[in-house]
Amino acid sequence: MKRIVIFLLICVYSQVLFSQEKESIPTKFTQNGFANLDYISVKMPNDEDGNPEINMGLVGIHYNLLLNKSIYAGLGFYGSVNGQRGGLFTLGVNLGIKKNISKNLFFDAGFHFGGGGGAGAPDGGGAFILPHINLGYQFKKLSTTFGYSAVNFFDKGNITSNQFRFGVQIPLSFEYATFKNKETSFSIEKLKTSKWNQFSKRISVLIHVDNLSPYGDSQLTDFTSLKGETIHLAGFEIASYFTNNWFAYFKADGAFHGIQGGYMDLFIGAGYHFSMNKNRTNILTKFAIGAGGGGGLDSGGGVLIYPDISLEQKLFNGVYISINKGYLLNPNQHFTSSTFGFGLKYYANQQGIKQKNNRYYTSAKFKGIDVSIGQEMYFNAQRMLQPTENLYQIALQVNMFLSKNMYLAGHTSFANFGNAGAYAEGIVGVGFQSNPILNNKIHLFTQVLAGAAGGGDISTGQGLIIKPSIGFHYQLTNKLSFKTSVGKVKARGGSLNSTSFNFGLNYRLSFLTAK
Repeated sequence: MKRIVIFLLICVYSQVLFSQEKESIPTKFTQNGFANLDYISVKMPNDEDGNPEINMGLVGIHYNLLLNKSIYAGLGFYGSVNGQRGGLFTLGVNLGIKKNISKNLFFDAGFHFGGGGGAGAPDGGGAFILPHINLGYQFKKLSTTFGYSAVNFFDKGNITSNQFRFGVQIPLSFEYATFKNKETSFSIEKLKTSKWNQFSKRISVLIHVDNLSPYGDSQLTDFTSLKGETIHLAGFEIASYFTNNWFAYFKADGAFHGIQGGYMDLFIGAGYHFSMNKNRTNILTKFAIGAGGGGGLDSGGGVLIYPDISLEQKLFNGVYISINKGYLLNPNQHFTSSTFGFGLKYYANQQGIKQKNNRYYTSAKFKGIDVSIGQEMYFNAQRMLQPTENLYQIALQVNMFLSKNMYLAGHTSFANFGNAGAYAEGIVGVGFQSNPILNNKIHLFTQVLAGAAGGGDISTGQGLIIKPSIGFHYQLTNKLSFKTSVGKVKARGGSLNSTSFNFGLNYRLSFLTAK
């Protein structure tokens, strides 16, 4: 009898241990979503002399999360690629609904609210709304949409237009764990017993500085030649691999020296990755198409193409130093430039523990990521010509955690009120976040960001700003938190020196990474 009791106790104890081990592995969740590319041809108002202006072509790049089977929300950028407003960019939020009419036919309606402007366009403060209604057809791996939309720069702007809208939607989902699991490590053997036992997906993030050397007929909008000048850009690039070698990427840059503040560009493209020297050295060939302009640079309608080749050398633990050489040009030759730059790149194998050759990685850790969207205000933002007044912006920031408390940050914002529609920022930096306090609901944080900014008559000199701030997050759900902060923004070479205030929502997750 005694042996039976001991045997039963051992069985119960083993079951408890097994259950605890299973429970200790973070639950895998799936977030469904889709990327969307769309095009609209916006009718522009007559100029001051009553002369008509050709339509402005805007291309949008969006990513939306499906909140349920029908309702979606997300973020999107627009940039000018046709007409004479190269350099006009916007950032905004999306909210919409998709409902199937039949197996392949669906209805899509929603709106986009944001801020932005540029290139001398009559954008007012920058705030605009863009509602749409579409019919879509679902193919095997993507869907196409066609419909009608309206755009209105309603804060003292003079751009109002109704137009057809064309789009392509590509399903793009991801798997994640809750944010509280960031920086927790697990053995591969333990994860083999979980739902994380699947093939990984490789991504990379590059922070870089690029130098443009214009040649040929490249000039400013006042006809000043740019030949022999150097324009310094800072930016980031995010790539996702769909095979071992082929990848797609998104790239954004802003000028911080060599030209009046306000130039920026956005690109999407694809490339091929070749490794050698036991994967310590990489050669990448890339080609991208996008939009660029601002800062007084004449980029025509704004469309740009960007072929490039990069050489990378491993430093440590997935971190590489990168140098690149390429060309940036308009198809119509309004602007042509050679490019040369360098940066730091981080590679991560995420969402699984298996390699493509069915071998397993040797270690795994959950890394935190924090995406915030909100409204920002600069009190008494100094102008170059116009009277000083408050500046309001819609702001997007992405934080990638290096440890439980330290993170790298990328931040962009576009004016939406305050008579400065062309003003925009693209800045990066580091931050520190405290451990949770007050019933694990609040995190305090401090950060310092710096980078490129300009446009909208805001006095930023050649575009370099620095932006320290402090604030806190208040947790609302496992994924959402409320964020607010105060700080300062100061321009180098300009008179901008303002107190800043920010509030918004944070979307917080952790991703499994393996190596």
